[in-house]
Amino acid sequence: MESVVQSVQKHKVLAVAIGASVVGLLVGLAIGWWFWPVQWTNAPPAQLRSDFRQTYVLLVAEDYAQTGDLDTARERLGIQFWEEGELSRELQRAEQAHHGEAALAIRRLSSNLEAAPAPPEAPPETVAARLQPVAMVCGVGLLVIALVGGGLYLYSRLADERGLRGLTATGSPSVAGNDARPGGEAGWEGQPPNAQFVTTYVLGDDRYDPSFSIELASGEFMGECGIGISETIGTDSPERVTALEVWLFDKNDIRTVTKVLMSQYAFTDEALRTKLAPKGEPVLTEEGKDLILDTRMLRLRAHVAELDYAQVDLPPESVFDRLTVELAAWVKPQADGLEDRLPPGPPESS
Repeated sequence: MESVVQSVQKHKVLAVAIGASVVGLLVGLAIGWWFWPVQWTNAPPAQLRSDFRQTYVLLVAEDYAQTGDLDTARERLGIQFWEEGELSRELQRAEQAHHGEAALAIRRLSSNLEAAPAPPEAPPETVAARLQPVAMVCGVGLLVIALVGGGLYLYSRLADERGLRGLTATGSPSVAGNDARPGGEAGWEGQPPNAQFVTTYVLGDDRYDPSFSIELASGEFMGECGIGISETIGTDSPERVTALEVWLFDKNDIRTVTKVLMSQYAFTDEALRTKLAPKGEPVLTEEGKDLILDTRMLRLRAHVAELDYAQVDLPPESVFDRLTVELAAWVKPQADGLEDRLPPGPPESS
């Protein structure tokens, strides 16, 4: 131990530099992970994953088909963030992936975007602006290293002047981090939803795929919800639907939440459950049952109001004849400082 102390005293400058570097690294990690972590919000559609881009493009196209507001469609698509020609290709891919009214809406939006004059491009982001956050963190780290190094150097000089032998080791306090998040949304019980819809599937509606916009009272678009055919069985026409999927899209979330409403037959069939598992959480369809879907800023309650099975030459309770679902959506008041603009939302799911 004594030899180690003597070696440190012999190479004081090197020991101070190493100590300052370690402390600076720990402080930099603490700043990057706990105090000023990178948070992605309001990412433009061009930066989304390919399947999310197609969903987003479809939602914008359907909204444009209803409003005819091309400027709003441009703003929501964030056309300034797409590379040249990429938006047109994305619209073509989305059109090919859909059919019926959805494909027509995407085609109409694409043609109108090409026909309308492009708005003036925003000045490109400079390299200095991109490097500003990195430079700020590096600057803070260097400042901390300089302060710690200077303090250790002064301390060593004072120790030499006082004839101290050896170095006094002191432990540095640990930095503990805890990503505390707000608890449950207390006080939502009994409050009206921001949007409410009723939709009914009837055997024979092979293109059943309704979707509904969720907006604030001011008209601000927050997301969409809907229900569509998830799985069919048999080969007869019309399609024999044995599962439908309820989904919730949040413009401020990177994911679309989905739950699969399965018939009694599909829910008890292990092969079908395994096949549908990647699409969302499997749920047995029962009349009077509630499903809760949560995203970052939205909550959707899907209530099975009516359920009838078809009498067909397939296993009993395997094909839906009629299914009515009531959808109620709330915007969470605690997200992004919306408390003053939103009514309270629904009660917590049990």
